[in-house]
Amino acid sequence: MIIEIYTEYTPNPESLKFVANKMLLPGNSVDFRDASQVKDAPLAEALFQQFAFVKGVFISNNFVTITKSSSEQEWIELVPEVKLFIKQYLTDGKPVVNAVANAEKTTQGANELESKIISVLDTYVRPAVEADGGNISFKSYNEGIVTVMMQGSCSGCPSSTLTLKSGIEGLLKRMVPEVTEVVAEAE
Repeated sequence: MIIEIYTEYTPNPESLKFVANKMLLPGNSVDFRDASQVKDAPLAEALFQQFAFVKGVFISNNFVTITKSSSEQEWIELVPEVKLFIKQYLTDGKPVVNAVANAEKTTQGANELESKIISVLDTYVRPAVEADGGNISFKSYNEGIVTVMMQGSCSGCPSSTLTLKSGIEGLLKRMVPEVTEVVAEAE
């Protein structure tokens, strides 16, 4: 198989989505906000080691979202080298991740209200967030407050607060009347 990589811009100007024509991590995701967090993810480790500007790596399905440190270098200067690196890495058949510890709460073990919240997030919110190079995961529900984790390009994105409050919170309040507020867990 010939590996192809193309890029997609995200709402976060510091993050760029590198999309492959093959599955990298079906059904799961890993998110590393700095090199010291990397565990069992050789591709993420290689990206941090190869490129000094890499501040975060998020891998999910068929894409890698890279967040760069705010520097004088613009994505337009960096893309060709990063695309070539990822393409060669995948072409060589090197492992993307060794193991995935899925810390995301699923409907299994959740109460009825939590299951409904998770279902709304999975059905209506997650596809849009993934299209922007990120992920959202349910963390908890307590007395009307839903706590979520924003990952990938959504973590630290200037528009994520607006998305969280205007979009996600409004949707959940309409579909699950018990919800009064949605907050993002700080990393």
